Amino acid sequence: MYSINNKKIKGKTNIKELEGFNMGSSNKSYSINGVEVKKIAIQDTDLANPIVTEVVLKKYKKLIEYVTNLLIEEDDDTGDSIREALNQIEKFRQEIKNKYRDYLKRKELEMMSKQLMLLKKEAENRLIQIRENLINIKEGKRSK
Repeated sequence: MYSINNKKIKGKTNIKELEGFNMGSSNKSYSINGVEVKKIAIQDTDLANPIVTEVVLKKYKKLIEYVTNLLIEEDDDTGDSIREALNQIEKFRQEIKNKYRDYLKRKELEMMSKQLMLLKKEAENRLIQIRENLINIKEGKRSK
Protein backbone atom coordinates (compact mmCIF):
# COMPACT_ATOMS: atom_id res chain seq x y z
CA MET A 1 0.00 0.00 0.00
CA TYR A 2 2.95 2.32 0.50
CA SER A 3 6.46 2.65 -0.87
CA ILE A 4 9.52 4.39 0.50
CA ASN A 5 11.97 6.22 -1.71
CA ASN A 6 15.37 5.53 -0.18
CA LYS A 7 17.48 7.75 -2.42
CA LYS A 8 19.55 9.57 0.15
CA ILE A 9 20.98 13.04 -0.21
CA LYS A 10 23.25 13.97 2.69
CA GLY A 11 21.44 11.62 5.05
CA LYS A 12 17.91 12.65 4.05
CA THR A 13 15.38 10.84 1.89
CA ASN A 14 14.60 12.66 -1.37
CA ILE A 15 10.85 13.06 -1.85
CA LYS A 16 10.85 15.86 -4.41
CA GLU A 17 11.04 13.34 -7.24
CA LEU A 18 7.63 11.91 -6.35
CA GLU A 19 4.53 13.49 -7.83
CA GLY A 20 1.60 13.61 -5.49
CA PHE A 21 -0.02 15.47 -2.63
CA ASN A 22 2.66 16.25 -0.06
CA MET A 23 1.44 15.54 3.43
CA GLY A 24 3.31 16.08 6.65
CA SER A 25 5.94 18.61 7.59
CA SER A 26 9.50 18.86 8.79
CA ASN A 27 8.24 19.46 12.33
CA LYS A 28 6.22 16.26 12.62
CA SER A 29 7.44 12.77 11.85
CA TYR A 30 5.57 9.51 11.35
CA SER A 31 6.87 6.03 12.13
CA ILE A 32 6.18 3.40 9.47
CA ASN A 33 7.63 -0.07 10.10
CA GLY A 34 10.32 1.44 12.31
CA VAL A 35 11.35 4.02 9.71
CA GLU A 36 10.98 7.69 10.63
CA VAL A 37 9.16 9.57 7.86
CA LYS A 38 8.85 13.36 7.82
CA LYS A 39 7.16 13.95 4.50
CA ILE A 40 4.60 11.76 2.76
CA ALA A 41 3.57 12.11 -0.87
CA ILE A 42 0.21 10.51 -1.66
CA GLN A 43 0.19 9.59 -5.34
CA ASP A 44 -3.24 7.99 -5.63
CA THR A 45 -5.84 10.74 -6.16
CA ASP A 46 -8.59 8.62 -4.61
CA LEU A 47 -6.59 8.30 -1.39
CA ALA A 48 -5.57 11.97 -1.41
CA ASN A 49 -9.10 13.33 -2.03
CA PRO A 50 -10.47 13.11 1.54
CA ILE A 51 -7.31 14.60 3.02
CA VAL A 52 -7.10 17.40 0.48
CA THR A 53 -10.82 18.11 0.79
CA GLU A 54 -10.47 18.52 4.55
CA VAL A 55 -7.45 20.84 4.17
CA VAL A 56 -9.09 22.95 1.46
CA LEU A 57 -12.46 23.22 3.22
CA LYS A 58 -10.74 24.39 6.40
CA LYS A 59 -8.91 27.11 4.41
CA TYR A 60 -12.10 27.92 2.51
CA LYS A 61 -14.14 28.44 5.69
CA LYS A 62 -11.45 30.73 7.11
CA LEU A 63 -11.42 32.69 3.85
CA ILE A 64 -15.22 33.05 3.76
CA GLU A 65 -15.25 34.29 7.36
CA TYR A 66 -12.39 36.74 6.73
CA VAL A 67 -13.83 38.09 3.48
CA THR A 68 -17.30 38.45 5.00
CA ASN A 69 -15.84 40.46 7.88
CA LEU A 70 -13.96 42.67 5.44
CA LEU A 71 -17.09 43.29 3.37
CA ILE A 72 -19.19 44.08 6.45
CA GLU A 73 -16.80 46.84 7.57
CA GLU A 74 -18.49 50.18 6.97
CA ASP A 75 -15.66 52.37 8.31
CA ASP A 76 -13.57 52.07 5.19
CA ASP A 77 -14.21 54.97 2.79
CA THR A 78 -11.15 54.24 0.64
CA GLY A 79 -12.03 50.63 -0.26
CA ASP A 80 -8.86 49.13 1.21
CA SER A 81 -10.70 46.33 3.00
CA ILE A 82 -12.61 45.48 -0.18
CA ARG A 83 -9.39 45.37 -2.20
CA GLU A 84 -7.91 43.11 0.48
CA ALA A 85 -10.96 40.82 0.21
CA LEU A 86 -10.55 40.65 -3.58
CA ASN A 87 -6.84 39.88 -3.18
CA GLN A 88 -7.55 37.08 -0.70
CA ILE A 89 -10.17 35.55 -3.01
CA GLU A 90 -7.76 35.62 -5.95
CA LYS A 91 -4.93 34.18 -3.84
CA PHE A 92 -7.14 31.29 -2.70
CA ARG A 93 -8.32 30.67 -6.26
CA GLN A 94 -4.73 30.49 -7.54
CA GLU A 95 -3.70 28.19 -4.69
CA ILE A 96 -6.55 25.79 -5.52
CA LYS A 97 -5.69 25.93 -9.21
CA ASN A 98 -1.98 25.25 -8.71
CA LYS A 99 -1.88 22.92 -5.70
CA TYR A 100 -5.14 21.08 -5.17
CA ARG A 101 -7.09 20.91 -8.44
CA ASP A 102 -5.92 17.39 -9.31
CA TYR A 103 -7.09 16.00 -5.97
CA LEU A 104 -10.51 17.65 -5.62
CA LYS A 105 -13.70 16.48 -7.25
CA ARG A 106 -15.45 18.65 -9.80
CA LYS A 107 -18.50 19.10 -7.56
CA GLU A 108 -16.34 20.48 -4.72
CA LEU A 109 -14.57 22.88 -7.07
CA GLU A 110 -17.85 24.14 -8.53
CA MET A 111 -19.39 24.72 -5.09
CA MET A 112 -16.43 26.80 -3.92
CA SER A 113 -16.21 28.62 -7.23
CA LYS A 114 -19.86 29.70 -7.18
CA GLN A 115 -19.66 31.12 -3.66
CA LEU A 116 -16.38 32.88 -4.33
CA MET A 117 -17.75 34.42 -7.52
CA LEU A 118 -20.73 35.81 -5.59
CA LEU A 119 -18.46 37.31 -2.95
CA LYS A 120 -16.16 38.69 -5.64
CA LYS A 121 -19.07 40.35 -7.48
CA GLU A 122 -20.35 41.86 -4.22
CA ALA A 123 -16.89 43.21 -3.41
CA GLU A 124 -16.47 44.66 -6.91
CA ASN A 125 -19.90 46.33 -6.71
CA ARG A 126 -19.03 47.90 -3.36
CA LEU A 127 -15.70 49.09 -4.72
CA ILE A 128 -17.49 50.75 -7.64
CA GLN A 129 -19.92 52.43 -5.22
CA ILE A 130 -17.04 53.76 -3.11
CA ARG A 131 -15.30 55.15 -6.21
CA GLU A 132 -18.51 56.83 -7.35
CA ASN A 133 -19.01 58.33 -3.88
CA LEU A 134 -15.45 59.67 -3.89
CA ILE A 135 -15.96 61.19 -7.34
CA ASN A 136 -19.24 62.79 -6.23
CA ILE A 137 -17.62 64.21 -3.10
CA LYS A 138 -14.72 65.67 -5.11
CA GLU A 139 -17.08 67.16 -7.68
CA GLY A 140 -19.25 68.60 -4.91
CA LYS A 141 -16.26 70.32 -3.34
CA ARG A 142 -15.17 71.77 -6.68
CA SER A 143 -18.57 73.16 -7.54
CA LYS A 144 -18.84 75.09 -4.26
